[in-house]
Amino acid sequence: MSSIVCLGDSITWGFPFGPRASWVTYIAENTDHEVFNEGINGNTTSDMLRRFDRCVLAHRPTHVVIMGGANDVVWRESHDRIVWNIRELAEKAMQNGIKPVMGLPTPFDEPEMERRLARVREWIAAYARDNYMAVIDFYSAFFEQSGFLREEYLLDGAHPTIEGYQAMARVIDLSIFD
Repeated sequence: MSSIVCLGDSITWGFPFGPRASWVTYIAENTDHEVFNEGINGNTTSDMLRRFDRCVLAHRPTHVVIMGGANDVVWRESHDRIVWNIRELAEKAMQNGIKPVMGLPTPFDEPEMERRLARVREWIAAYARDNYMAVIDFYSAFFEQSGFLREEYLLDGAHPTIEGYQAMARVIDLSIFD
């Protein structure tokens, strides 16, 4: 049996509804894997890196879903620092025999923030592809087939509504954890 740590920020935790509403609960309820929600509201990728040992390694998981970057953008962290942190998280996982799964950050309904976050998303997708890592495209869950943002999936321009969290759950291919 696999065990999965989901490492992230408020969108991993399930803000403002709590962990029961999170996409992490979908994984827990639809697999036989042990699943740990290690999302902390307000976390940046630097915060996630600082707590990696106690929040990921302590659980001895087979997989870690790395989902972050939005708070870094809000706090105006540099692109280079954000991607360095995400690379470090993935490499630290691999060094410890843990398969990293990369989560693509959800949309930000503010043009400048979204432009910066889009660049992070593009880097994550390319890094994962180049390193044969699974990706969960949480971003695409927020759009209609026509390409329009489903605004009813965003509560405050950044955090998902209950329906947004449900849409995030629907894009998870659970076979990546087998």
